[in-house]
Amino acid sequence: MIRVTRVVTAATALLALAAASPGPAHALPAAASLSDAPPGRTGGELPPGWELTGTGAGRQLVWTSRGPVPMGDARVEFYAGDRLLGRPVAAKDGRSFRLDSAGARIGPAKELRVMAGGRRLDAAGPDPARGNVSPPPDRRAAAPLPANEVDPGKPGPYRTVSGEYALSPVRLPGFPAPVEMRAAVVGPADAPGKRPVALFLHGRHYTCFKPGSTDHQGGDWPCRAGTRPVPSHQGYLRAQKLLASQGYVTLSIAANGINGQDHLAEDGGAQARSSLVRRHLARWADWAADPAGAPAAVRAASPADLSRVLLVGHSRGGEGVNRAALDSLYRPPADQDGHRGDVRWNIRGTVLIGPTVFGQNPAPEVPSLTILPGCDGDVSDLQGEIYVDGTRGVSSGAALHSAAYMVGANHNFFNSEWTPGQAKAPADDDFWPGETPDPVCSKGTATRLTATQQQAAGATYIAAAARLFVEADDRVRPLLDGSERRAPSADPARVLTHAVGANRTTAFLPGPSATVSGGRLCAQVDPDPARSCLPPNGAGGQSPHFASWETSPEPGRDAVAMRWSSPGTAVAVRPAAPVSLAGAEALALRVIVPPNTTGTRLDITLVDASGQRATLGRARVDGLPGSERTASHWGREIRVPLSAAVRSGLDLTQVKALELTPRNRSGRAWLMDAWGWSPGTPDVRPAELPRVDIGRLSVKEGNSGVRTYRVPVRISGQGSGQVRVSVARAGTDEVTHRTVTVSPGSNAIHIPVLVPGNTRYGNDVAHHVYAKAVRGAAVGSHSGGVTARNDDPVPTVRVKPVAGDVTEGRKLTWRVSLAKAADADVMGEFTFRPVGHGKELSTLDVDRSWLEESLGATPTPARPLSKAVEGPYLPVTVPAGELSTEVSVPTVADRVREPEEAVKAQMMVYDQSWELRPGPVVTGSVRNAP
Repeated sequence: MIRVTRVVTAATALLALAAASPGPAHALPAAASLSDAPPGRTGGELPPGWELTGTGAGRQLVWTSRGPVPMGDARVEFYAGDRLLGRPVAAKDGRSFRLDSAGARIGPAKELRVMAGGRRLDAAGPDPARGNVSPPPDRRAAAPLPANEVDPGKPGPYRTVSGEYALSPVRLPGFPAPVEMRAAVVGPADAPGKRPVALFLHGRHYTCFKPGSTDHQGGDWPCRAGTRPVPSHQGYLRAQKLLASQGYVTLSIAANGINGQDHLAEDGGAQARSSLVRRHLARWADWAADPAGAPAAVRAASPADLSRVLLVGHSRGGEGVNRAALDSLYRPPADQDGHRGDVRWNIRGTVLIGPTVFGQNPAPEVPSLTILPGCDGDVSDLQGEIYVDGTRGVSSGAALHSAAYMVGANHNFFNSEWTPGQAKAPADDDFWPGETPDPVCSKGTATRLTATQQQAAGATYIAAAARLFVEADDRVRPLLDGSERRAPSADPARVLTHAVGANRTTAFLPGPSATVSGGRLCAQVDPDPARSCLPPNGAGGQSPHFASWETSPEPGRDAVAMRWSSPGTAVAVRPAAPVSLAGAEALALRVIVPPNTTGTRLDITLVDASGQRATLGRARVDGLPGSERTASHWGREIRVPLSAAVRSGLDLTQVKALELTPRNRSGRAWLMDAWGWSPGTPDVRPAELPRVDIGRLSVKEGNSGVRTYRVPVRISGQGSGQVRVSVARAGTDEVTHRTVTVSPGSNAIHIPVLVPGNTRYGNDVAHHVYAKAVRGAAVGSHSGGVTARNDDPVPTVRVKPVAGDVTEGRKLTWRVSLAKAADADVMGEFTFRPVGHGKELSTLDVDRSWLEESLGATPTPARPLSKAVEGPYLPVTVPAGELSTEVSVPTVADRVREPEEAVKAQMMVYDQSWELRPGPVVTGSVRNAP
């Protein structure tokens, strides 16, 4: 029997591969009441599974799950209510998570939560804080939308060829192990001329598996002997073959080497994934110039045209290809980039499937389609919606940014190598079943898609984006821009879309400069119920539009909330100055209504500067199928023609108000925005933007005094723009925000950090800074700061027996002492060794519950304690601020006359590098009871 649990220490931060945070764990403290709780004790205060250990600089908040948390794309986060406390580091077993909380007040125990992508991990089934969501009607999906003029899911005329290439691995900044350069290639065999390129990048999945085993092997890299890399890059062959038949050269690249190391990167590996994508594109550019030097798989397909490239990314791969598109236009700092050559390609668009968007800085100048899986059990908050919403007002707005909400799709099944029954390695349905079946997402419900249905729909919409972004075929635009058309090849999937950009002009974008009457201006991210758009803690359901970022509250993200109990009272939105809708064909609005509701009806009226009014029409808005486990508060796009305004003589160049008047008896709705809309897709000409990258400075704390350091910020590119900078003060709940104007060579972002020195061993202290583009700017590395590294050694550890010679039925006890107290927990292990001579204490000689809980072993068959499990040990922690602790082995009395039994253990201590170092060896003996 091999024990599955292991002591959780900060050492595992360097090895955390299962559901680990995407960088150094950090705390954004919340206010309230756990700051003085005694270390290591719950006292009835902390919920089950939680523990507060250490004191002072060594204090840590620990949560242990009942079972392993699978390695996925979402980040594990600790919250107090709606406040992000930080991202803990994970043990290799994927069960225990530990967050440094030095100097922070954490909050009321009852408000502690563990979240991953909007899903609560520390509560069985739905989050009880969410309240109730009305069940979906007992009917199948709504009537299908009309078919589009063209169906991009139909195979093309070309014969396809497939193969793979494997090049020498490459080293990427910040990663100790080389990353593979491997790809699956599918292309047309006989298409004329040079062909456009589609590159696929998979997401964060476990990296290695043992053939014939059903156990997931975790995130090692390189893979251990006897295991193989999971072939995640082979999971998009259906979509690749469809595109190849239509004339595209496709490649799907492997990224296990990044998945196995991205816990070391502050951005979760986004920059590394971008570098890997551009490394492959650079090789393809080389092969275009010298076809004879290309691998056989590349030579077998029609030649590639790198001036027409589509990037497709799944999950963290979506964030990776977004960064690759941004980096191709605005170069990243050389010391952060794994590709430093010229850009010899042109990214025409991106497709992002269930993506993460940790930085919330989409590439505004590159058209995009984001597929939101309605039953996503990994990136459950559907944060990829920010690839649409986050582009508003940042640049020219010419690029189309579309979101496609795919009802009934989960996260994993877009990749056949993550799909049970199709994958070579073990695979799962990521949508968690909960204690009761889910009415929308459980298998067998009318709304849940099968794997093959989901893959067909995914391939169809990838092909639609290729046709629009790469080939400029405007006939497929209605499939992506909210025009309520469907592609029959995706049937029976119900796919709904909305968009911003393209031929839209800004009309009504809720914000502090707007005034609202009849409803209220609400904050998308704010723990205060009086200001937030939705109740705290996701009560009543989640919204992809309101996905949280690094700070809460977060300024600059607003909507208009409406609630009525009788029809007829208008909600009016007035911008700071009149807006122009001249030349537009229609007014396009994105309106959220609660899931599973039907028949919300709104009259839509415009008012010009002279007071002239025109009612454009009445719109009906229905909610998406949803449950307590889905993020279904999603904006439906509705359009009303402006012809009524023209007929009434309303001055469309001076529109001062938008009025929404409910016509049904009662209801709720939220207005995201409204635009002047015209058909067509304009050419996108990227603007010259300044780029901001926040860096991290690592310094030694020193022995005395206070030193001042500056957060490294690099501003490159051209032009001038605005970014919002958020500074979290370490050890407090204080976060300050300011909007600054940046341009290359400017000193607009100056952030000093004070670091006091001391001579006690302790934890590192991180000061965090975040940046988000506001207008006319691009942000690459959004997170950084200054980390003060502990530079004092672990105190010398001594071990002495307290009760080293006992009669059976008593405890063997040793005291572990430090030469001096520390500001952090000093951790190690008591590892049991064979005694060498005489009889060794066996599994039958110790307390059964202690054996099971401490070593994960069973008493029978009887065996020496040193062989109870593989590598048996006891975790040892001397809490911060204390000088000693005790370790015990409880023995049991029996009636068997036997010789004296012995036990031997070696103290192993984690050093500054979090490596186990040998310490003192201790022994004990047990005699028969008289």
